[in-house]
Amino acid sequence: MRRPNKPARTIRRAKVLRRTMSLPEVLLWREFQASSAGLHFRKQHSAGDYVLDFFCARANLAIEVDGMSHSMGDRAERDVVRDAWLSERRIDTVRITVREVLSDPKAVAASVVAYAQDRLVRFGKTPPSSLRDDTSPSQVDGEDRSE
Repeated sequence: MRRPNKPARTIRRAKVLRRTMSLPEVLLWREFQASSAGLHFRKQHSAGDYVLDFFCARANLAIEVDGMSHSMGDRAERDVVRDAWLSERRIDTVRITVREVLSDPKAVAASVVAYAQDRLVRFGKTPPSSLRDDTSPSQVDGEDRSE
């Protein structure tokens, strides 16, 4: 599947959002950066017309921190449409409440990382390079060293 186009307005919005992250987003971002799991998370990642709070490309996983605004107006319906659009591109969305992040950001990050790692196993993807043995990709693919 082709990567979705990223309209210039979405890229600009993502850049602004990176500089103005909410407290729960900052706390979660710090935990993702401190994680020794070897997974790479992007913050405020543009995907099509949307900006994802966090994204782990290797695990095809979007992480959204939902505050009170997500239950107001038509926001819940828009979230459903957005999640469906992501799902069509094989990206699952994990929604976490602000309250959960503020109460224990370490535990929330650990559960997200564990979920992402489980997805890698289910997809049959190799672990991140920091967690693999010292072998080259060619050795993993069955190529002989002597060739």
